[in-house]
Amino acid sequence: MSYWRVPLDIQNVKIPKGDIHIITERCKGCNFCVEYCPRDVLEMSTDFNRKGYHYPQVLKQGACVNCNLCEMICPEFSIYCLEGEEKPPEPDQVLRKGENHES
Repeated sequence: MSYWRVPLDIQNVKIPKGDIHIITERCKGCNFCVEYCPRDVLEMSTDFNRKGYHYPQVLKQGACVNCNLCEMICPEFSIYCLEGEEKPPEPDQVLRKGENHES
């Protein structure tokens, strides 16, 4: 996440963090969690579980913002996210005046 300007309350801004936990044996490989993750934190593994399905794995450790979308969309309840410690934005995430914003 990067801001297009420096927020007035930048000292109070905290970025939420989530820790993803996957119950691989419960997964049926529907790929919903991977497709709907807004931060592209997950990817499908090349390994199989006991049922013969590919299961998700964390691709970008620390990029999860605890939106819980993966948890809500999983039909098998095989993924959940626990709230981690919030952190302030990194200096490179805040664009200064005169810098270009590119998505």
